[in-house]
Amino acid sequence: MKKFLINLSLLVALAVALAIWVKLPWPAVLALAVLGALWMAFTRHGRQAASVTGVGISTLRQRLGSSAVIVIGIAGVVGVLVALLAMGEGYSETLRKTGNADTAIVMRGASASEVMSVLDHDSIVQVVQTPGIARDAKGQPLASPELVVAANLPLKGGSADDEGSVQLRGVGDEAWAVRPQVKIVEGRKFNPGMRELDVGKGAAQQFAGLVPGQQVRLGSQQWTVAGVFASGDAMDSEVWGDANVVADTYRRGSSRASVVAKLANPQAFDAFKASLAANPQLKVDTDTTLDYYAKQSEGMTKVIRIMGITVGLIMAIGAMFGALNTMFAAVAARAREIATLRAIGFRGLPVVVAVMLETMLLALLGGVIGGALAWLVFNGYGASTLAAGTVGKLSFELAVTPALLWTGLKWALAIGFVGGLFPAVRAARLPVTTALREL
Repeated sequence: MKKFLINLSLLVALAVALAIWVKLPWPAVLALAVLGALWMAFTRHGRQAASVTGVGISTLRQRLGSSAVIVIGIAGVVGVLVALLAMGEGYSETLRKTGNADTAIVMRGASASEVMSVLDHDSIVQVVQTPGIARDAKGQPLASPELVVAANLPLKGGSADDEGSVQLRGVGDEAWAVRPQVKIVEGRKFNPGMRELDVGKGAAQQFAGLVPGQQVRLGSQQWTVAGVFASGDAMDSEVWGDANVVADTYRRGSSRASVVAKLANPQAFDAFKASLAANPQLKVDTDTTLDYYAKQSEGMTKVIRIMGITVGLIMAIGAMFGALNTMFAAVAARAREIATLRAIGFRGLPVVVAVMLETMLLALLGGVIGGALAWLVFNGYGASTLAAGTVGKLSFELAVTPALLWTGLKWALAIGFVGGLFPAVRAARLPVTTALREL
């Protein structure tokens, strides 16, 4: 019973330690490492631990195969985990870059996204006339009523029947003014009133036929691709056409999904929103585009993160058992050596620390290799997925950030900690006489 209670206490302490560990920022971890180094340099038990660790590391060449199990296993865990989290980070970053604080988006009340919103003509007129909107040189409000619909186009590299959904945005001239980051990089802008399209460079990479001068079929009509634009955000995944022509093609009449307005300044947003809320003829929701796109990214980012952590946990359990088997074997092989150290005065604590340090150093090496591979292979890698709140694919680049690499290293060290803890405790508990008889 006593042994059971001790093991149970160890498991509880381990769970608490891991829960705290995953929340620690790098300065706190660095401080712990410095404290550990000072303990090993200036205390008797610390110097003993350093001595035992040095002996264990010096024998790694003799245990190269078994040590590689730990390094390769943890490198795989970290590489896959960082790659999956980089997908969520890249997705979220693309949507966050789409908005800014001095641009507002107005939709029908209780609409979660543009595709769920419908504003009639009278509502659009009143929104555009609301105080707080910036004006151009001619005194006209910089507000863009826009329509968002789903369109099917053939995917690149697939058969003629292999189609995907793209977000078709119906806009007017004002759309270019409220989004100055959108620039034509090939061809020209579409002509108002014509069945012409400007396509984002992300959409051009995903779908076949989106080349200036070529024709594509949208709805029941043939459209000509006039140009390609780049914006560096979610707009790159869209296709733009004249709002009136898009509305006629898809039978949307004079309604629009949203009004995107350039504000006089970021401080004008609160007054602009209050004016719309106070208008009894309007039932609309208003956000800055910065907040709107941030909210759109939350759901999918959370799903991707949960998926990454789940896959990482499954792989981490496998790597942890690999580390346990390796270190149990290493402790068994060094039983006589450990027993001799215990017999000449080494206490249990230095032995525990030495075995755990050896495992965590191997884990750290695996974490560095896994993180480096993830950065080399996946950072900037192009991907696409169905975006939350849209009706088409969102093109984005995976982003392996320093924060994700740090997360991967923490996972690696946690696996090493668990993988080395139980073999270390066994080595410290092993009676000297029993250890001497094991070989």
